[in-house]
Parts: sequence; C-alpha cells; structure tokens
Amino acid sequence: MERYLVENCSPTLASLKTGNLFSYKYDSLEEVEFYVEFWNQCMAEKGVSVCILKIRKQTALIYVFRKNFLERDMKRPGVAELLKKCGYESTDADYALRHLRGRLENNEDFPHEIGLFLGYPLGDVIGFVENEGRNSLCCGCWKVYCNECEALQTFQKFKKCTEVYTQLWNQGKSVLQLTVAA
Repeated sequence: MERYLVENCSPTLASLKTGNLFSYKYDSLEEVEFYVEFWNQCMAEKGVSVCILKIRKQTALIYVFRKNFLERDMKRPGVAELLKKCGYESTDADYALRHLRGRLENNEDFPHEIGLFLGYPLGDVIGFVENEGRNSLCCGCWKVYCNECEALQTFQKFKKCTEVYTQLWNQGKSVLQLTVAA
C-alpha cells in the first residue's frame, strides 16, 4: 500500500491538499482493513487519516485526508448549501464523511460533491455538477470551471510534489518520513 500512498496521495501527505482517493486491489478484506488500521495508527500523529469509502469485489476505494483541512473546507461559504442539496443535514466532518460513504455504498448517482472532500474549489464542484462534466475551461486533477490560471498552478505544484515524493520514496524514505506533521 505504500506505493499507492506515495503515487496517489503525495499532496495530502505534504499538507498541500485536503485529501486524495485511490482504488486498492486486495486479496482479502482483512488485508485491506489491516493496512487501513496500520496506516491510521502510523499517521495519526501527523494529522493524516485513512478510511475505506467503498468496498467492491477485490477493490477498495481508499480516502486519505487531513481532518483539520476537511473541517476547514466544510465551513467555507457556500459549502453547506451545496451539501444540503445533496441530502447532507450537517457539515460536521465526521457526519459528512459517513453520509458520503452511505451515498457511495447505496450506488446512488455518483456523489460529485466528493470534490469538496478532496479540496477542490467550490466553484469547480458546482460547475461540474451544473455542466454535467462538460464545458470545463481545462482539466487536470479535476475539471476547472473558474480560476483557470490558479488551478493550473495548483496542478503543477501537485505534480511536482508527487514526482519529488516518488523519487525520495524510491531512494528509501518511508511514507511516514515523507508525511508532514499538521
């Protein structure tokens, strides 16, 4: 799982981003649950959490995030209104995460508000929903509907971070050594 963390979550580990997602192929459910618990224990002191959002046959959707960033993001202007439209009754981070997990598990329409849990700008999440994923200004880590220049700079920063973290990990640095304390 270390490789998945480095290749998919470096911006979160570096404290540049609220969260990242990745699909993890596993041989047994016990295996993935063990790894999630292990990494939660290892990274708790650094302010990083790991959870399973959805289990499918032999694949788990893993969410790696900084809870303090998620709490901050949930309090931003306009977020409560969007989440309410999606059936959320609260912007409490723990509640919102449980609700998101429920929406994923119940195979409802894909919860595009997930972008808020990843630290995407509210305007881009709203733009994606309203345009049904079409008509974006550009596309990188997410589809951009406003502030294109800022988003392109952010994409470059995330890409550079991932390149540096991957190189350092390949040279022997551990994921824990690469994870910035909150």
